[in-house]
Amino acid sequence: MRLLIAGWHGQVARALIEAAPSRPEIKALAAGRPALDVRDPRSIERAFGDLSPTLVINTAAYTAVDQAETDEAAAFALNRDGARLLAGAAARRNVPVIHLSTHYVFDGTKAGPYAEDDLPTPATVYGRTKREGELAVIEANPRHVVIRTGWVFGPGASSFAAKMLAADASAGPLRVVADQIGSPTYAPHLAAAILDVARAIAGPSAEAAPWGIYHAAGAGATSWHGLAGQILSSAASRGHAGAALEPIDSAAYPTLAPRPANSVLSSDKFERAFGFGLPPWQQGVADCVGRLMDA
Repeated sequence: MRLLIAGWHGQVARALIEAAPSRPEIKALAAGRPALDVRDPRSIERAFGDLSPTLVINTAAYTAVDQAETDEAAAFALNRDGARLLAGAAARRNVPVIHLSTHYVFDGTKAGPYAEDDLPTPATVYGRTKREGELAVIEANPRHVVIRTGWVFGPGASSFAAKMLAADASAGPLRVVADQIGSPTYAPHLAAAILDVARAIAGPSAEAAPWGIYHAAGAGATSWHGLAGQILSSAASRGHAGAALEPIDSAAYPTLAPRPANSVLSSDKFERAFGFGLPPWQQGVADCVGRLMDA
């Protein structure tokens, strides 16, 4: 399988690049700007001509949630129009596409976990661009798997986990939002799942592949405060003296774009379709903290 990963700067893209060499049946090539600009049809055609992929994973996205509120045109150009161009180029070659989306397609007012058949009601520009990107991919390429995920964290130097560990314990408590809940998703766990999906929908299996929209997130749910607490607890078990935590409400941490109060995703449909799910988010925290502290 020749796998083209569109985008190479995000946490999921980096995790895919890291994980792919352990799959001998996969030859993965990642391309982002300037080599591959999904907003530019000529750039896409060059990439397909040079790489001849048999499957495409689109991780390229405008992800600056607050900035999108005042930069709407740029967000739509990448998240909707670029997604359509890439999926369409793949469709013309009968190549499947896995497209990454987000919990921001929902407004966060539901009482329980969001399922795939819940009506998308994005409350932010970013959420609208990602929802319209989903629809664009679905229209452009019948061989699609759209994967919604959320609260992605990883072992990068600028990640949420790294920031929690780097906080100065003597500078006072870390104030972390406690009234937003979600399904924390460890980027390497998500990358492994995506590669397994790629294997399931490529080649001879393609005709019977379970195309459609799926949710794939870390098992379980917590708040940002709960995630931070688990990170610091895991680090403490390895001898790290971290900062104290103070729970705060969202109102104490205002943002230009509203954050959903509930971002919990049900991955039941994904698990039924593909036969596996992501590990509990706590396992991701333990691995993430270990990697950061051993770096």
